[in-house]
Amino acid sequence: MKELNRKRILVTGGAGFLGSHLCERLVALGHDVLCVDNFYTGSKRNVAHLLDNANFELMRHDVTFPLYVEVDEIYNLACPASPVHYQHDPVQTTKTSVHGAINMLGLAKRVRAKLLQASTSEVYGDARRHPQTEDYWGHVNPIGPRSCYDEGKRCAETLCMDYMRQHGLDIRIARIFNTYGPRMHPRDGRVISNFVMQALAGEPLTVYGDGSQTRCFCYVDDLIDALVLLMSRATPPDGPVNIGNPQEISMLDTARRVIAAARSISEIAFAPLPVDDPCRRCPSIERARVLLGWSPHTSFDAGLNATIAYFQREIASADPGGLLVSTAAAAATTNRAETQVCKVSSS
Repeated sequence: MKELNRKRILVTGGAGFLGSHLCERLVALGHDVLCVDNFYTGSKRNVAHLLDNANFELMRHDVTFPLYVEVDEIYNLACPASPVHYQHDPVQTTKTSVHGAINMLGLAKRVRAKLLQASTSEVYGDARRHPQTEDYWGHVNPIGPRSCYDEGKRCAETLCMDYMRQHGLDIRIARIFNTYGPRMHPRDGRVISNFVMQALAGEPLTVYGDGSQTRCFCYVDDLIDALVLLMSRATPPDGPVNIGNPQEISMLDTARRVIAAARSISEIAFAPLPVDDPCRRCPSIERARVLLGWSPHTSFDAGLNATIAYFQREIASADPGGLLVSTAAAAATTNRAETQVCKVSSS
């Protein structure tokens, strides 16, 4: 990369699932990357392979506190993104989204850096319009058990747009839909990680409701392609951009495909549908196609095979009594500690 194009880039939440893949990509592109994480859900293990790279730096920091560094670009990904994690401490989740956005926007204002805010499809809530377009305001419960995440992200979007209008900042907002792939947390309560861990353990796969609710799963490499393209665009879009895979799949079909791909003997067990669990979630990615020239290319089955292989490696390298042995026990602990809604497997 030419020195003129080399940038100093801050990635908050950089040791998490998405953040670690983004750091890896940016380092590969020749940029200097500062990875910031408080390691609540992120892990040093996710970025261990980057630690010896001269272009990579890891810092323990919580974005709810100001950060004073010199950077050219900021990817603000910091926030727990699964119900099990964000409902464990909902007040802190809201603070991470809101105070974190304020602090990163303040930093961007001071150093005149471009900022990409990682938002979420959760801003659409239990949508009444399908597929969801960026001009849809959503159908969200502002006081429900998921609201700490939904409303925190909506507020972060508001702050970003106001900083852009009031201070002239260069802001990009990515509304990220369901994403899966290697480095997912094995017990984060999300559908793919839940299903894969249960299948590999030979346990019943828990499907909530009748399994007819749908999601659209985007493989992590495709998602990272989109984030880099969105940040590198010469001018910021005039609002958020949906990033996801528009191919819908039901939870019941997902469970069956995981069982088949894992060559598992698992059966399917049904449980009551949690509170505020959306029945359908499907992005319109027309803006991403037009503005970024982007659309996902990894098939669900190909991405699923890569994800299963990752979890198999993690299980093989775990301590005795590790991931597989404790899957059921961990689920029971989660159920007791987090209440029924925290078991959402379709997020």
